[in-house]
Amino acid sequence: MIDITEALLGVGLDDDGSDVTPLERTSAHAMCAMAFSLAWRSEHARHTDQLVARKLNLWRDILPYELEPELMDQPVDHVATHAYPPGELIVPYQADLCFNLSQRAFHRRLRKNNYIEPRMGRFYPRAFIGGSRGVFPEEILPFRVCSASEDMICCDLNNPLADRPLELTARILDIWAARDEHGGSCNDIAEMVTLNGPGMQGRWRGRPTDFWQDIPFARIAGEPDAGFYALPRMVSHIDRSASAQIARLYRRLLPRAGRVLDLMASWESHLPRESELGEVVGLGMNAEELAANPLFASHLVHDLNLNPTLPFGDGEFDAVICSLSVEYLVKPFEVFAEVARVLRPGGRFVVSFSNRWFPPKAIHAWEGMHEFERPGLVLEYFLRDGLFDALETWSIRGLPRPADDKYADRLGDSDPVYAVWGSCR
Repeated sequence: MIDITEALLGVGLDDDGSDVTPLERTSAHAMCAMAFSLAWRSEHARHTDQLVARKLNLWRDILPYELEPELMDQPVDHVATHAYPPGELIVPYQADLCFNLSQRAFHRRLRKNNYIEPRMGRFYPRAFIGGSRGVFPEEILPFRVCSASEDMICCDLNNPLADRPLELTARILDIWAARDEHGGSCNDIAEMVTLNGPGMQGRWRGRPTDFWQDIPFARIAGEPDAGFYALPRMVSHIDRSASAQIARLYRRLLPRAGRVLDLMASWESHLPRESELGEVVGLGMNAEELAANPLFASHLVHDLNLNPTLPFGDGEFDAVICSLSVEYLVKPFEVFAEVARVLRPGGRFVVSFSNRWFPPKAIHAWEGMHEFERPGLVLEYFLRDGLFDALETWSIRGLPRPADDKYADRLGDSDPVYAVWGSCR
């Protein structure tokens, strides 16, 4: 589990920012912040999904039965882990929740001015089949389309993790005294960690997800990228907390003294400044932005959407990163193949992203999917030509947004971070 303790210590503050009484150990009368890490496997990858719960009430909120005794009467930084067989942490898979419906039952025009066709392996809000099999028209929880024929679609309402072994790790980040409360909502931790997201990255029963119909690589702004990126944009695309998590991930995954290619780069690389990396080469769209990046030993302007061939020889790099830009690729299969070519055997390609981007330049498929489907899309890029192995995905949500961030008055949570990586065969 990636260490996020340092970033979270001291988050035990009331909503008004006033000081609270710190406690040495958890108890039934304590408030606490915890980081939860859910680990699981699909047919082709390992997955880790982290969620930070910054304000748990240990009297009211429900911890998983097996972890509760391991977390009570414990100090800050205590870690507890439990492995769950399928169907123990969450509701087990139920065969009757996987059923066939007539194609006519799918409400293709549910969203105004947006026609949606059901595709195999994709997730949709249950409202798209509202009125069928007891599904309420207002339901927003996702369901999966398992298959689609001319007349029928197969729908799966089960949690996508319902039939998978799971490992849940909890780390205590902060503890403080609870104030007297009356009423309030009760949080089920297992549900918080597993609902509406984790599991969507994997294929349904090993079958490739159909991301490829509905003109997936079309974009709102069809003009050449050179014009869009002609002027430098010296802006941060995610908040500092999210950027720090990407830097921690890169520190863990990238080789010391390795030669690194920063693909689709800008003035910020999100690389750890104190890392022991070797030469870092930047490749991007704006010369001024690239020149402003203090980590680059060299850089060059290159439009991958115009020419996906990388201007480097075979096996020149120990690692390649692509930060917050994969959603702009209109020829991702060609680019991923080129990355494999310029990597040395065993070299890693790490792709990180969030839920913020330039809408005119993002591909059509990216905008129309659930956040947790996007790692699945990037996994398909890795899997397409069989050039990578040791595939993994990772996500983190719930970190506090920096108080001085320009969106802090509207958004309490930091930008979520997602990553997918693999090693060159």
